[in-house]
Amino acid sequence: MLGDVLGKVIAEFGGEGLLRDVESLRRLVIRARDDGRFERDAERLVASWRLDRAELVARAFTCYFHLANLAEEHHRARVIRERERGPEPLPESLAATVAELRPKLGRKRFAALIAGLEVHPVFTAHPTEARRRAVVTAIRRIGDQLERLDDPRISRPEETEARRRLAEEVDGLWRTALMRTHQVTPLDEVRSFTAVFDETLFRMVPEVLRSFEAALGEAPPLFLRFGSWIGGDRDGNPAVTAAVTREAMQIQSEHAMLGLETVANRVGRALTVDAATTPPSRALARRLRQPGAEPHRQFLLDVAGRLHARRYRDASELLDDLRILQSSLAAAGAGRLADGEVQALIWQAETFGFHLAELEVRQHSGVHAQATRESIQTMEAIADLQSRFGEAACRRYVVSFTRSAADVAAVYDLARRARQTPALDVVPLFESLEDLRRAPAVMDGVLEIPEVKQRLEKNGRSVEVMLGYSDSAKEIGPLSATIALHDAQAALTAWAKRRGVRLTLFHGRGGALGRGGGPANRAVRAQAPGSVAGRFKVTEQGEVIFARYGNRAIARRHIEQVTSAVLEASAPSSVRDDRAHEFRELAEQVDAPSRTAYRALVEASGFEDWFAAIAPLEELGRLRIASRPARRARTRRLEDLRAIPWVFAWSQMRLNLPGWYGIGSGLAAASLAELRRAYGRWPLFNAMLDNAEMSLAKTDRRIAERYLALGDRADLGQMVLREYDLTLEMVLAVTGHRRLLEDRRVLSWAIELRNPYVDALSHLQLRSLRAMRNPKTSRSDRAKAERVFQLSVNGVAAGLQNTG
Repeated sequence: MLGDVLGKVIAEFGGEGLLRDVESLRRLVIRARDDGRFERDAERLVASWRLDRAELVARAFTCYFHLANLAEEHHRARVIRERERGPEPLPESLAATVAELRPKLGRKRFAALIAGLEVHPVFTAHPTEARRRAVVTAIRRIGDQLERLDDPRISRPEETEARRRLAEEVDGLWRTALMRTHQVTPLDEVRSFTAVFDETLFRMVPEVLRSFEAALGEAPPLFLRFGSWIGGDRDGNPAVTAAVTREAMQIQSEHAMLGLETVANRVGRALTVDAATTPPSRALARRLRQPGAEPHRQFLLDVAGRLHARRYRDASELLDDLRILQSSLAAAGAGRLADGEVQALIWQAETFGFHLAELEVRQHSGVHAQATRESIQTMEAIADLQSRFGEAACRRYVVSFTRSAADVAAVYDLARRARQTPALDVVPLFESLEDLRRAPAVMDGVLEIPEVKQRLEKNGRSVEVMLGYSDSAKEIGPLSATIALHDAQAALTAWAKRRGVRLTLFHGRGGALGRGGGPANRAVRAQAPGSVAGRFKVTEQGEVIFARYGNRAIARRHIEQVTSAVLEASAPSSVRDDRAHEFRELAEQVDAPSRTAYRALVEASGFEDWFAAIAPLEELGRLRIASRPARRARTRRLEDLRAIPWVFAWSQMRLNLPGWYGIGSGLAAASLAELRRAYGRWPLFNAMLDNAEMSLAKTDRRIAERYLALGDRADLGQMVLREYDLTLEMVLAVTGHRRLLEDRRVLSWAIELRNPYVDALSHLQLRSLRAMRNPKTSRSDRAKAERVFQLSVNGVAAGLQNTG
């Protein structure tokens, strides 16, 4: 339906000729999937167009993917709602998990597990969410009309109007600039995040807690916590300053306060119980200057007024008032009202406070030794935010590339130089293979730092350690990184037990499969036993934020699935042994050959220059899709290139190399029978191969060959293709599948349906790259080629989805 509407809009805008060109390319790329001759016809067709025509065709396919993603999201939400109407709770829901674990564990152990539960998503800004906020908003308005059309109670006139509005909104999307005209700033990224809060998170939290309450049959623990790096992550981003961090928290606070005020007003207006049927408590009556006929309504509207005027010192004052209201209602016999919308508002205030999400600061370990004025100003900004919003608003300071305890101590030394010393929990981030191996020894030194000892006394001996998935995979390849990260988790868990500390592992996972991405609930179950312990903290990055949290039903389902996995992984059980011990010999057999194959590619002579020639890396660096530079330094060295643009570039080339390279060489070095046994018994190995299978399914060998041909190193191109063929062969052999994703029918169909349309955008991207790199291209044609390139990047990202 959406495709038909878009076709009409395209024809109205550019005439039947434009629609014919779009349809001609569409038919050719679909037929090319079975016959390579049609692929050459598609290339010739794209080459025959003027660049301004290519731009309109690229816009058409990009708009199509935005609409296709919306249709899939809408359908997923509809399926969730339909399944929730069934007699049995959904698998991996809170209700199903509680029903399974409570009798298995017994009352005391189950209560202890629930009491310690914590799920902590941390939102980060990364250059993979290629859509403008205006485009996201336009898509959301189209989704509103789909909701209207899905309503079984809709009348014929209402349906006619909804279809008219749908066409109007699709027309508006088509005419909206899909790419930004100005460089994105960190505060733009903050506003994108707060839009997710406004639309989804704020309303989702009470729904999740209500589900948990129904499953438990009692008040649920407040287990959800949200964090953000957006406006706080200054690692390699000079645009994030102390002033930006202050302003980021101010923006967050405005959205949190407005959300609370809006709900207080809405609930207050509906709270029309009078003093005769529901007399106020003395505590509530004392808070009212002149109690009227509807004192509870009057009180809550006063609360809304105080929120509007910003007359509360902090969220604890607000919560005091809300609990007085709740207690008064309960004492008057209005228990339903006390535990209904008023309780939901209390949950929102408890979860988000006046700061919305804890703003975490991150900086590279190498910066702290320089003790710059900006570093000290950052400490002063943290202290100011703590005095205004409380310690919980901005307390964690992540040190990327931590190599010794001295890197942690340096942060506390900087804090002492500030006008006012902030309270800090410094979180070491271990990323490279060597740093992951040395993490327990480094943490021994961290525990000896005086400030850390003081924090341990105050926080119940709680320690947080972050593990970096992106840079470890970029350094040693996906298979070796998976094993190294698992070993680090197991070693740190054993270390925490020896040292008597309560460890939380913070997982720095990306959206792409080459950066630790994939289904989060499966990732939880694949963690080293004992490492979860009721607490799961993870980054939510790039386009994954909108994919998981853009729709409330999907967001709620995602949070329930992750929470279910955390509870299951944390349940005390002698059955859940670490399969890594059982398959240690196999892990060693596949690890070394895989790492050797990966390093042979990236350490090959001339690799950096070859990669710069085949990848649209420099062109991607000029896109205005993020505030942070693609490189840590202005060189072509691979170690200076961030993991995110590294993965993003390979996905644009349709190779997805960081998600699978080296796995084939590793698997080929071991017994097939033992590999199959590990796939069936070891959750970590199973999840890794399934993620690699998805990455391979989104790889297109024929399109990739055209990008590889942009370089003049046939030897490196052949090395990549040989490893692809070997990995494909070995993954199918180990999984027992005849084709990729054979056991995941819906996902397989979705990728197969999308791939030809992505091919069309890849042909357009290649055309634009050749024009941009040709020194004979005129200035005006170069500008047109850049627009085609930008649109194609946007479209490919939308088509492949988990790209960065």
